[in-house]
Amino acid sequence: MMTPLRIDLAPDEIPTHWYNIVADMPNRPSPPLGPDGLPVSAAAMGAIFPGPILEQEMSAARWIPIPDEVRQIYAQWRPAPLIRALRLEQMLGTPAKIFFKYEGVSPAGSHKPNSAVPQAYFNKLAGTKRLTTETGAGQWGSSIAYAGQMFGLPVRVFMVKVSYQQKPFRRSTMQTWGAEVFASPSDLTQAGRAALAADPACQGSLGLAISEAVEEAAADPQTCYTLGSVLNHVLLHQTVIGQEAKKQFEKIGLYPDVIFGPCGGGSSFGGIAFPFLADKAAGDKRAAGLRCVAVEPTSCPTLTKGAYTYDYGDASGYTPIMKMYTLGHDFMPPGIHAGGLRYHGDSPLVSQLFHEKLLQAVAVPQVATFEAGVQFARAEGILPAPEACHAIRAAIDEALRCKATGEAKTILFCLTGHGHFDMASYDRYFSGQLEDYDYPAEAIAESLKHLPQVG
Repeated sequence: MMTPLRIDLAPDEIPTHWYNIVADMPNRPSPPLGPDGLPVSAAAMGAIFPGPILEQEMSAARWIPIPDEVRQIYAQWRPAPLIRALRLEQMLGTPAKIFFKYEGVSPAGSHKPNSAVPQAYFNKLAGTKRLTTETGAGQWGSSIAYAGQMFGLPVRVFMVKVSYQQKPFRRSTMQTWGAEVFASPSDLTQAGRAALAADPACQGSLGLAISEAVEEAAADPQTCYTLGSVLNHVLLHQTVIGQEAKKQFEKIGLYPDVIFGPCGGGSSFGGIAFPFLADKAAGDKRAAGLRCVAVEPTSCPTLTKGAYTYDYGDASGYTPIMKMYTLGHDFMPPGIHAGGLRYHGDSPLVSQLFHEKLLQAVAVPQVATFEAGVQFARAEGILPAPEACHAIRAAIDEALRCKATGEAKTILFCLTGHGHFDMASYDRYFSGQLEDYDYPAEAIAESLKHLPQVG
């Protein structure tokens, strides 16, 4: 029997719980630290996060219920389809089976609403009156603007300046959903003003935008901060991706041999990989040889060239100090077009699992990712976001290795979103203006000199 090209689930098969990988990790995660080098208290983090979110952030429970109100909004686009890329397989001439979980069907066009909706819901439940956040490519900013509108919460977004300029329609989308959007660095915060004083032409970074959003939230007891990646509760929410994918593979009697996901902060990669790693932890024979591979840009090689150590999550040192792979919190990335992957650190959970060799990572250059994205679009008809093109590049490379060896592997990748608002990036690719950029080792070493001294 031929494998169907699209595998769907029924509406009542939307996951009822989020999966928390902390329960199955061989070693407990290293705690976030305060400026004194001691584990940070829930009360201290309560200055920017509501109670229900903090409970999830610090939880070790394996399963956390998804509220009905959240599942009702998820039902606008979930369950998301699992699709076999048969035309891409034929184009490549590979014996491999290539599948992708398509998250571009959400209102914001990416996986980000999977966490934005519950974050807005729990903030509303806790009595929060206003939300602040940062965004790189604009996918998270669009998603929290949408979620804020669903629950009647005003949202202020600090958007990394280079993306603010490159992606005007992401900005328009946020404004359509009622959010205020400011280019970061801005003159609205002390962190932004300091960055502009040091470099008036500063392009910004996710770390700097986080500083601005956290500063505003900490200054107003009725305002809370929301984050689109990195922290435990964000990766928790994203596990609906992998849980659905597991059910979809069960329907066709297959199981992936390798999973690829683009990785900036780690939310989409953790979302698709963690539920499969649960099988590995449980001793499921199907998962014995499973490889889960995080794919990052060579211009921001956090896992592949960063240091595994404690560092701030933002540029100004406002956040707790987390143990993660990092390029240094004052790392200023180049203006690559995959704005969602321009972050100096990585999820502490992804980082620890990578450090313990339960995950793998690979870095790919910018031009090759756009080549892969165009090849995929011409085969499958879906225009992928630049971030998703990283996973496509790695999946194509794996399929070509299968062609050379004759192995008929089952490959899964997360197509995190569509590229409809990223056409300026594609225009630059088609005109030959995009360049590859390997972040210099000496620049990374210089940035790592400024790590916080703890322990």
